[in-house]
Amino acid sequence: MDIIKIIENTIAAFFGIDAAYFALAAIGLNIQFGYTGLLNFGQSAFMACGAYGLGMTSQYFGVGMWWGILIGLALVVILGLLVGIPTLRLRADYLAIVTIATAEIVRLVVRSVRFKQYFGGSDGINSFSASFRNLSPFDPGAQYGIRPFQYSGYSLWTMIVGWSLVIIFSSLVYMLMKSPWGRVVKAIREDEDAVRSLGKNVYSYKMQSLIIGGVVGMFSGMIFALDRGSVQPDNYSRDVTFYVLTALVLGGVAKVRGSVIGPMMFWGLYVFSDNFLRELTKDKPFNLFGIGIIQKSQVGPVNYMLIGLGLMLLMTIRPQGVFGSKEEMALDGR
Repeated sequence: MDIIKIIENTIAAFFGIDAAYFALAAIGLNIQFGYTGLLNFGQSAFMACGAYGLGMTSQYFGVGMWWGILIGLALVVILGLLVGIPTLRLRADYLAIVTIATAEIVRLVVRSVRFKQYFGGSDGINSFSASFRNLSPFDPGAQYGIRPFQYSGYSLWTMIVGWSLVIIFSSLVYMLMKSPWGRVVKAIREDEDAVRSLGKNVYSYKMQSLIIGGVVGMFSGMIFALDRGSVQPDNYSRDVTFYVLTALVLGGVAKVRGSVIGPMMFWGLYVFSDNFLRELTKDKPFNLFGIGIIQKSQVGPVNYMLIGLGLMLLMTIRPQGVFGSKEEMALDGR
């Protein structure tokens, strides 16, 4: 077993691009769920808005890729209004069910044959990131850094942009939650009836929180699309939201540092487990006392099982996460 390789890959995953785009998605979800108490299970839909906003520019509209940010913003606002107007009067699990359905509707629409000329169907949209690649100061074919922090020029450029956005939005959310607006949304999380009795428009604040969190999630989808160089509808399935939520809970809800450190820890643990299992079964199936435990083809499913088990243990032992507090986890589920 190559222990050095496992350690290097794990360390690299803590700071990799996957952790960066998960952190952006978690920051947005933290505004909605952690601070406002909106149990949104459809964050992947907002991520898809950002990704398809970029992809549709040069491919179908014949304009520069950077117009995709404006298109993505428009799509996020429209989606936020479509979701929020009829559903934000719902609470807890009812809202969760609606947002799960919304994310699936978005995914099925963009992969449908009827709208293939706009969204590319199940094949998605490819070859739209040339403008972004051309801005890179690094040689795309060269390797930069030292092991385990060694990346190609394009990967390094994408990481720099991704983590810069994480720093920017983390700072903005921190200041926002220290403002009067932030104090109101946190009060809504605790007892929205009390906030309403003080003359605040709870519905309006919820809508603002949903859209602001969606905008941050939009940039997450953009970074993911730029890193892959393509947009695929199944990359924005409901599973993505659950992974982001897992990473957020791991770090601690209603904590800015939790929404950043949590995804880093999630991807570090995920890569460690995946690499360990693959090294364990590299030459032959792993047996214990003559009983077959796992073989190479089962590494993926077993890794997800371990993630699920870890989440169960986390919610049992420390439900508030690493940086969170139990008080921040209290939601009004009436």
